[in-house]
Amino acid sequence: MSSASSSVRRIAATVLAAGAIVSAAALPASAADGDRHHQRPRVEISRVQADSPGREDRSNRSLNSEWVEITNTTRDGINLRGWTLRDRDGNRYRFDNVRIAPRATIRIHTGNGRDTRTDLFQDRRDYVWDNNSDTATLRDDRGRTVDTESWGRRR
Repeated sequence: MSSASSSVRRIAATVLAAGAIVSAAALPASAADGDRHHQRPRVEISRVQADSPGREDRSNRSLNSEWVEITNTTRDGINLRGWTLRDRDGNRYRFDNVRIAPRATIRIHTGNGRDTRTDLFQDRRDYVWDNNSDTATLRDDRGRTVDTESWGRRR
């Protein structure tokens, strides 16, 4: 009977070891599945032009050549009222009653201008985005970070 119980113990140990191996292999697969099914943000920073082309002379034309694009990736319009766009230095643009259409992109310019459904203006007289290194952060009306875009090296 001791050889039978020894066999049972060996089989049980083999089954437990196999189960541990399967479990260990399944954990990273589960994490990968979670990443694979992670959805893009509903609204994202899609492009940034921090360095306005040409001479930076603080003219309105030059200021408006510095911009951030935000894209609605959903099939529904989204109201951005109360949302903010910030740089690393704390400069903040707060969205008023701005609705971004489904799968549409809006461009937020630094300088002065007349807001349209595709272009918004911060009405600033100085540059916001650092050409060499900065971070644009988009937050919703509850202050939660929706998306960030960084470039260059932080000094």
